[in-house]
Amino acid sequence: MPRARALAPIAALLAIAALLAVRACVAVDPLDRLAVGTAAPGDPPGTTIYTGSIDVVRGGPVLVGYQGAGSTVSLAGQLANRDCRDIADGKVCRMIVPAGPAALRFAAAPGARLMWMPVGRRGEPEYVQPSLLSPDPPDTATFGDDPDRALADGLIAAAILAIIVATLLASAWPRLVRVPRATWIAMAAIFTAAVVVRWLGLSDHGQTWDEDVNWSAGRNYVTNLLALDFRARSWTWNFEHPPVMKYLEGIGAQFADGYGPARALSALWVAVGCALMVPIGARLYGARVGWFAGGIAALLPPLVAHGQIVGHEAPTVMWWALGVLLALCAFDDLPVKPDARALRTLAIRLAWIGVAVGVATASRFVNGLLGPACLAIVIARAPVRWRRAAALRASLIIAPISVLTIYALWPRLWASPFAMLADSFKKLSATHSVEPFLGNATATPGVAYFPLFLLATLPIAVLALAIAGSVRAARTKTSSRLVMVAWLACALGVIASPVRQDGVRYVLPAVMALALLAAIGADSLAAILAPRWRHAPAAVGAALALYLGSVLWRAHPYYLDYFGEQVGGASTVADHRWAETAWWGEGVDRAVDYVNANAEPGAVVARCIEPAHLAWFRDDLWAKMTPKPSAAQWIVWYSPESYPCGIPADAKLVYEVENAGLVLARVYRR
Repeated sequence: MPRARALAPIAALLAIAALLAVRACVAVDPLDRLAVGTAAPGDPPGTTIYTGSIDVVRGGPVLVGYQGAGSTVSLAGQLANRDCRDIADGKVCRMIVPAGPAALRFAAAPGARLMWMPVGRRGEPEYVQPSLLSPDPPDTATFGDDPDRALADGLIAAAILAIIVATLLASAWPRLVRVPRATWIAMAAIFTAAVVVRWLGLSDHGQTWDEDVNWSAGRNYVTNLLALDFRARSWTWNFEHPPVMKYLEGIGAQFADGYGPARALSALWVAVGCALMVPIGARLYGARVGWFAGGIAALLPPLVAHGQIVGHEAPTVMWWALGVLLALCAFDDLPVKPDARALRTLAIRLAWIGVAVGVATASRFVNGLLGPACLAIVIARAPVRWRRAAALRASLIIAPISVLTIYALWPRLWASPFAMLADSFKKLSATHSVEPFLGNATATPGVAYFPLFLLATLPIAVLALAIAGSVRAARTKTSSRLVMVAWLACALGVIASPVRQDGVRYVLPAVMALALLAAIGADSLAAILAPRWRHAPAAVGAALALYLGSVLWRAHPYYLDYFGEQVGGASTVADHRWAETAWWGEGVDRAVDYVNANAEPGAVVARCIEPAHLAWFRDDLWAKMTPKPSAAQWIVWYSPESYPCGIPADAKLVYEVENAGLVLARVYRR
């Protein structure tokens, strides 16, 4: 068995190499799906002419272009040379195209690549999939039932991820088999419940603000990895954020044009984080606390919300839980007094903690705060005779390994890491548009922003239990108290950032810590009731599950806009402009669908929608689209509590999208 574990990494590398070789054999270059044409006057010199058709799945404003200076593209008879923007080594241009096959002509410079951005996306153009192309003209071109996908790439990427996970589990097998069966059962139950809750109504909330950017960049990145394409121009997409989240979500992006498969993967990452709360809670405060912690995390609205969107938040939950657990396990089975062999074992474990921190940071920069948290937890949990050696080694090992991991995982950094990081930080340093906070409109809310959001978005019973749990944790004179302080303090370290915005998304690790505190409170309540009622722990757990289930039922499907009873819910928050609501774009799809179903052909539509790219109108409605409500027959107004529109007096309200009293969107007819 030890020999087999030693050979596992070699076998994994060989298996991954074999999969990449298979991919190289079956992959089709998109340009090979087109016919080679003849040059015409005006074509750039030295280009190869490709002709055929592209399947425009949704009609409307489309961006089309290329990478490869000196190329040109024509779509549906229109030369892409108006309303353009530059991308790495090329450009993309906007044009309005009806749905269906459209004629494509590409004068490609050597090494050029077709790029486009279909309706409903913004930010990063995508590599055109071979399945979207045909060598035939539009009237005879045929495509598959789901053309804008790369099924083989998705399967191969998923298989590679499975191999990596299986290899890591195999290396940890001697320690995993010592985990009690009851813990595995609890983790499996929590994982299953967390996945089911997030997969139910997975896409009912509609498309949200940044999903398309993450999805498109992720799809491109996975294509790059499978093709072993490490050219600098191939790693510019969404470069302000590190890549690991996009690797993970990009696997799902290969399977369909829609966001469903990638969202399903987000649910898995959050569910893993919830399941890991079981052993974390058990190590700190007992098995019952572990059960409660995992169950509460699985059902908290902010964690459900971010387990249903393609974003940085879902992997963040998983990486923080994994990092904290690894730090808690650092001294398992080591002798009371350090010796040479034990010190080597500790160094290896600290290196793996560094890898976890590096992977987390390579998912989102703010996850670098996990590093100080893990360092503090290792020192706090070190036996007395180990403390000095542990502190020294943890300080010297975790940070460098983390940095090396980030560098290894991000090809954009390989040539000039400092310059590339400076570019990323420069782009990230800009704040978003102003948002309401405590009655004022501001782009720079104060340091109370994140703590107040945490207090406002916890269900009131969970908040009460967390307060009770905090009291018990503060009175516990063990290292567990220090662990909780380190976890919360480091998770809230983002307060020091000049960019404070977007609610709880940046402090979800603090939400996890609060779930653990609430579990401590629930355990204390069960302990008080147990002498009189032996089923008290099960009753407390059932009551919590029913309560949180009712909270989710009332908030469905707009968990992103959930606010607790202690602040009067989302509608009260919006009425008083205490916090940002209805900014993600959730619910705008239903308003647009209403217009698509009822508007006359060629009707004039006005969009009072700040995330305008989320509005997938019928293609015939784009030609006369107007920014002036006074000139429109139909008006879609998103986030009426915070976004100005100027509705004409003669406009009649015909449809509303509402969430627990908060109006997300309105449709008017004139």
